[in-house]
Amino acid sequence: MRSSRFALGAITALSLSAVAIPAAAETHLELQGGRSYMDTHGTSAFFIESVFDAHPMGQSRFTWSPDVSIGYIDGRHIGRYADYHPGVTNNVWVGAAGARFHYGNDTDWYQPLFFSFQVAGTAGGHTQALSSDYEFVSTLGWQMKNVSFQIRHISNGSFHEPNRGETMALVGIGFNL
Repeated sequence: MRSSRFALGAITALSLSAVAIPAAAETHLELQGGRSYMDTHGTSAFFIESVFDAHPMGQSRFTWSPDVSIGYIDGRHIGRYADYHPGVTNNVWVGAAGARFHYGNDTDWYQPLFFSFQVAGTAGGHTQALSSDYEFVSTLGWQMKNVSFQIRHISNGSFHEPNRGETMALVGIGFNL
């Protein structure tokens, strides 16, 4: 119970930090949905993600942007995991913060391709896929102006077992604030 309160507090803090970014910064807000898989067992996943102004990385063509998200992964009802603890029936909330990386200028055809890495906290209980209060989120995607396509993986990096992880395909619809 205490760890769930901690994770819920972390998610709340991440949400509030997104609001605290200066209004002058351009923010891209996106609603994402798709299918998440643990092994071969699928379920629904939804995220709200905010990506802020890009910053150059020295003199290179790489840029990075602060990136925060809140997500929800639905539980599963799989008979073979009924006797395991943790099982797979818990719905899990994920709050994450990190950075999104791009390469190239706005005019380059490959510039919409991105990779992001985030550190996350979870709330709602543990599952075979997400078995700790902390997780790591890595995403590879293509961000057009108002639509994105992403492959995302969430796991704790085998710091705690079981660690099946969640791998999902997401489609996002977004707009600039």
